[in-house]
Amino acid sequence: MRSAHQVARPSPRQLSRQLRTENDPRLRRRRWIVGLSCLGATMGQIVGLYQVGVLRRLPDPPVDIFDSSGVDASDYAYRRMQTPDGLMMVATYAVTALLAGAGGRDRARTDPWLPIALAAKALYDAGVTVKLGREEWADNRALCAYCQTATAASFASAALSLPEAVEALRGLGRTD
Repeated sequence: MRSAHQVARPSPRQLSRQLRTENDPRLRRRRWIVGLSCLGATMGQIVGLYQVGVLRRLPDPPVDIFDSSGVDASDYAYRRMQTPDGLMMVATYAVTALLAGAGGRDRARTDPWLPIALAAKALYDAGVTVKLGREEWADNRALCAYCQTATAASFASAALSLPEAVEALRGLGRTD
């Protein structure tokens, strides 16, 4: 038997309608996180295409600190797991988008682990992008414009994920 604080998970049909059409602030933030994650993944795809030789160069904005082609061809970009780091960006942003898209409008109550996991992943991503940006600069004395765009997306996603995670954590402390 459900208490007054418990909410049923939506059916697949209800979930489809909620995610696509409802104008709830939690859903709007989650849509933004999915969009920002897709932006980050797109940046990883572009870098990855360069790193495996599909693209011959990466155009940069006309700012001296950016040398995306140089940075993304350097040892720095290939030192983890014997793979180009752009391809790893695609995978990590896909996981963030998946966590943002999973569950219904009331998932902070029905599945509190989802918003908590999303916030943890988004905060982790933001921290990793700072670490990688420092390495990028230390190794190359230049930055990748595509990676820095993904960094901005990560920070925005982290900020957007926090209200729902706080709601979920507060709900865990409730006794019915």
